[in-house]
Amino acid sequence: MDHFHEEVAIKRNHTFDDLVYYFSWVVIFICGLYALLQFASITAALRSGTLVWTLVTGAVAAAFAAAIYFYHDRLRVEYEYTFTNGSLDFAQVFNNKKRKSLGSLNVRTVDAFGPVNGQAFKRYISMQNTKQMRWFQNRDGNLHYFCFQKDSVRKIIIMEPSDELVGLIRKYLPHGAWQE
Repeated sequence: MDHFHEEVAIKRNHTFDDLVYYFSWVVIFICGLYALLQFASITAALRSGTLVWTLVTGAVAAAFAAAIYFYHDRLRVEYEYTFTNGSLDFAQVFNNKKRKSLGSLNVRTVDAFGPVNGQAFKRYISMQNTKQMRWFQNRDGNLHYFCFQKDSVRKIIIMEPSDELVGLIRKYLPHGAWQE
C-alpha cells in the first residue's frame, strides 16, 4: 500500500505580515511615481543645473521600487511537506506563486527523529558543527526534528508536521531513530 501525504505549514497569525506586504505595494507605487516624475523633469533640471541630482535620485527611487517589487513575495512564505513511501520532500512557497525546492530526505536514513521539546533534541542541537535548517512557521507549533549526516556534516531539519504526518514518518524510521 502506498503512503502519500501532503501538507502546508502556514503561519497562524499573519496580520502583521499582511500589513507589511500591502505597505510594500504602497512603497513600490510611491517610489515608482517619484522616479517617473524625476525622469520627466530632466529637461527642467538641465536648464537649472541640477541634472546630476535629478538623475541620481530618480535612479535610486527606481532601483528601490524594483528591488521591493522583486522581493516582496518573500514576505508571504509557506513550507510544504510531501511524504511518499518513506521519502519526504520539502519546498518553500512564496505568496502561492513561486516555489523553491529545499530538498528531499529518505526517512530510512536518518539518525534521529522526534519532538523538539525532548531531551534528545537538546543533545543534538548542542553538538558542534551542526547545521540547522528551520522549515517551520509557528514557534509554538508541533515542532519535530530530523538529525542526519550528509557529506560528513551533521544536519538538523526542524519542521512543523501534523500528527498524521508524524505517524507516517514513524512507520518508515529505522529502529531506534524515534527519540522523545
